[in-house]
Amino acid sequence: MKKIIFSLLLLPMVSCATMKNGTDTNVVKAHENKQATNNGYWQQHVDYTMDIDMDVKTYQYKGIQKLVYTNNSPDVLDKVFYHLYFNAFQPNSQMDVRSRNIQDPDRRVGDRISKLSPSEIGYIKVNSLQQNGTAVKHETVGTILEVTLNEPIQPGQSVTFDMIFDAQVPKQIRRSGRNSAEGVALSMTQWYPKMAEYDFEGWHTPPYLGREFHGVWGNFDVTLHIDKNYVVGGTGYVQNPQEVGHGYEDKKQPLNLPSGDKLTWKFTAPDVHDFTWGADPEFIHDTYKMKNGIDLHFLYKKTLDAKYLENWKKLQPKTAELMKYFSKHIGQYPYKQYSVIQGGDGGMEYAMCTLITGQREWRSLFGVTAHELAHIWFQFLLATNESKHPWMDEGFTTYISNKAENEILDEGKENPHTGSYRGYNYVVGNNIEEPLTTHADRYHTNRAYGVASYSKGNIFLSQLEYIIGEENVAKTLKKYFEDFAFKHPTPNDIKRTAEKVSGIQLDWYLNEWTQTTHTIDYGIKSVNGKEITLERIGQMPMPIDVEVVYTDGSKESFNIPLRMMRGEKPTNATVITDWTFAHPTYTFTAKKEVKSVEIDPSKLMADVNQANNSYGK
Repeated sequence: MKKIIFSLLLLPMVSCATMKNGTDTNVVKAHENKQATNNGYWQQHVDYTMDIDMDVKTYQYKGIQKLVYTNNSPDVLDKVFYHLYFNAFQPNSQMDVRSRNIQDPDRRVGDRISKLSPSEIGYIKVNSLQQNGTAVKHETVGTILEVTLNEPIQPGQSVTFDMIFDAQVPKQIRRSGRNSAEGVALSMTQWYPKMAEYDFEGWHTPPYLGREFHGVWGNFDVTLHIDKNYVVGGTGYVQNPQEVGHGYEDKKQPLNLPSGDKLTWKFTAPDVHDFTWGADPEFIHDTYKMKNGIDLHFLYKKTLDAKYLENWKKLQPKTAELMKYFSKHIGQYPYKQYSVIQGGDGGMEYAMCTLITGQREWRSLFGVTAHELAHIWFQFLLATNESKHPWMDEGFTTYISNKAENEILDEGKENPHTGSYRGYNYVVGNNIEEPLTTHADRYHTNRAYGVASYSKGNIFLSQLEYIIGEENVAKTLKKYFEDFAFKHPTPNDIKRTAEKVSGIQLDWYLNEWTQTTHTIDYGIKSVNGKEITLERIGQMPMPIDVEVVYTDGSKESFNIPLRMMRGEKPTNATVITDWTFAHPTYTFTAKKEVKSVEIDPSKLMADVNQANNSYGK
C-alpha cells in the first residue's frame, strides 16, 4: 500500500435488486462463479456479527462478537488463531522493538510506541470466549490469540465462537489510531479480534510488525454505538440511514433520529475479508453518484484550508474516472459503494474504502487516491498474502495506477514506470537488494522492502510487456482477475495466466525475477561490418530486442527470443534464431553495413548497465 490505512465507507440504502438479506447479490454471484472455476479449490469462511459501544472521551470500547467459522478445508482443526492488532501499540511489543532496531526506521513510528503511556497504548483484551456455548481455553501472545478447541472442527463443519472483549484505541502512530496529525478523531483499522487465515499452506499467524494484512472471506454485520455528533464511514452498507443522517439518509424521507447522546449505526458487508470504520465530528460527507450505480463517498474535515477543500471537491469526478479505468482494464468493481476518507498516516486500502491524509496538494491527493483505489483489485478482490508476496499487490497496484494517472491526467509519459526502474537500480547499485521471496517483516531494511514490493513488483509487469508484448499483458491482467478474484492467488497463478494468454513459457522469469537477485546486463561486444556480437554479462537471461541503423540511413528491428521461452512475443521486428542461457555471446549478420546498434530501445528491460547497450551513437 503506497499510502496507507484501512478505511471506511457508508452507502445510502441500496435497492432491493442489489441487496438480499443484507447481502450484495452481485458480489455473491461473482464469488460463486469464481469458486466454480477450480476443481478442488477451497477456502475457509467467516460470518461476523459485532456490537460495539465506543466512548469517544476515553477512546475505549466494548465489543460483543459472534463468529461463525466454517472449515471448508480437508483438515481437522484442533486450534484456531485470532489477530489482535492493537496490541502492537504497546512499549516493548515486537513492532516497537523492530522499529527501534531496524537500520532505517519508518519516521512515522521511530521510537514513539516505546513512549506511549497506559492511556495512550492500544489493546484488545479478550474477556471471555466460547465455542458452541462452552468456554474454551485461550491465551493472548502479543498480537495473536491462541485458542485450543474443546472439540476439533471437522471438514465441512461450522462452529460458533462467542467473544466479549474490551479495547483501547492507540494514539495514532501507524495506520490505526486516534487524533491523527491532521486531527481526525478515529481511524479504526484492524480494530477487532480477527480470525487468522488457514489455507493449503496452513495457518498464517505472523505477529503484527507494521506491514500488511491477510484475512478470511466472509460477511460482516456490525452495529456501532457512538456519540451522535460523529460522522461515521465504514466498510459495507449503512442499513439505517434515516436513523443516523449525516448525509447517508434519503433526502425524500423524514429522519427518525433517536434521542440520547449516541447514535446506533448498522452496517452489513457481504463477502469481504476485513471491516474498517472511521469517525470525526467535523467530517464533511459528499456523495458522488456514478451512472453505473456505484456511489462514491468522500469524508474529509471541514476545517481544512480552502485550497485543500477545493482539491477534495476536484478529486470526486476524477475518482469516478479511476473507477472506470480500473474496472475496464482489470475487471468490474463488484460492489455498490466506495469511500475516500481523510485519516490515518498516509494512505492505506481497505474493504470498499481507503484512508488517506487530506492536507495534500492536488497532484499528491490524486496520486494517493489512484494508488489506493487500484489496491481494491489487487489487495482486496484478488487478495494475495501480502506478508509473503507483497510485490504482487504493491507492485501490480503501482503498475496499473501509474498507467491510469498517465492517461487520466494526460501526462504523455512514454514509460510511466521510470521511477520504479530508478528505485530498483538504486538498491542494486548499493548492494541492499533482497529477493522478492523475503517475508515482508524480515527485510533487512525498510528501503529494500519498499523497492522490492513497489518497484520490482511493478517492473515484473512492465518488463513482462517487453517479454510477451503489451497486449498480452493487458489480456493477462483481465484473465487473472477473472480466474482468481476472491481466491488469494499465489505467484504461480499470475505466471500460469500469462503463459496461457501468450503461449510463452515463463517459469524462468518467475524464478529469476522473484526468487533470486540475479541482474540483467546485456552489452554490444563488437560490430564488424554487417556482423554484430552481443554478450550476456548479468546472470539473468532475457529475450533481446535490437534496433540497427544501417549506413544508408535505413533501420531494422530484430527480436532474439530466449530459447527457454519456447516461443516469441507478437512483433513487427525480424525474429532471428533464439539465444540459449548457457551461451554467453550471440552473433548475427545484418543485411547491410551497420552504422549503429541499440539494445532495447523501449527501456522496459531492467538492464542494470545501460552504458554498454548502444554502439555508434
